[in-house]
Amino acid sequence: MAELSPAVRRGPVRLPSPAWFQAYGVYAAVAVLVLFNAVFTDHFLTGANLRTQLVQVAPVVIVALGMALVIGTEGVDLSVGSVMALAAALLPLYLGYGLLPALLTALAAGAVVGAANGTLVAVVGLQPIVATLALFVGGRGLALVLADGQLKQIANPGLLGLGTDDVLGVPVVVLIAGGLALLVAGVVHRTTFGRRLVAIGGNRAAAGLAGLPVKRVLIGVYVVCGVLAALAGVLATARLTASDPSTLGTLMELSAITAVVVGGTPLTGGSVRVLGTVCGALLMQLLRATLVKHDLPDSTAQMAQAVIILVAVYVARERRSR
Repeated sequence: MAELSPAVRRGPVRLPSPAWFQAYGVYAAVAVLVLFNAVFTDHFLTGANLRTQLVQVAPVVIVALGMALVIGTEGVDLSVGSVMALAAALLPLYLGYGLLPALLTALAAGAVVGAANGTLVAVVGLQPIVATLALFVGGRGLALVLADGQLKQIANPGLLGLGTDDVLGVPVVVLIAGGLALLVAGVVHRTTFGRRLVAIGGNRAAAGLAGLPVKRVLIGVYVVCGVLAALAGVLATARLTASDPSTLGTLMELSAITAVVVGGTPLTGGSVRVLGTVCGALLMQLLRATLVKHDLPDSTAQMAQAVIILVAVYVARERRSR
């Protein structure tokens, strides 16, 4: 009788499970893209190019961190792009009083919008997509009214420094995004607020029966998301050296949701993956840059991103069904 080969004795080769793809797929994809570009893309590993990629992705990371917290509660915030525009519109109005009052006013606007979103969701009981859709439309309209529908140049050196200055060769905006990622990770994994957030996302009714302050936590999550979106608007305005509420933050809500979903945070809530969210944003940025550098149109990058989103959602669905 013929002896079976070692491969047959071991049985069929097992492919990675959906759980593996959801847990590590985004990291593997980023690694593959980096290796591909290192070999086939000219000047990819230069300091100037790496700086450009990090600076461009930093605002997306900041907004996505807030979105990850909201999605962790089984919610969504469609108003983040409008909050960025609102923050940008307020900056020129208050820079005459000094940089700090202007920054605080912009961040306060984000907090107010977040509080309104959270109240509509937690107190009034509206679905998150409906509650935040109202401010998605109204927030940008208000921003355009405040700016008289015009682009306004920014000349304040302190504000512009946030978008152009370095610290030991690392752009300030990248340091801010990295610091916020560490802070959000600490909040999620090391604080009572983070544990309550995850519990509410897993089962809001059970969390309420267990005595958790569901309404307060939900409002707090949306406030944090609004503040982070406003900060991203400030940094984007500083980098562009102009306030343009008509275009700033356009489709940012989709970019943030994509980064969160691709990073492994389920849309059904109950989990927040901070590092995955950062890598999800980086993956989308690298994918777009790779296709553009190889003379493919931006529409191709958008279709590729759509495929990645579908795969990420399908993998999460398959994992839940097992």
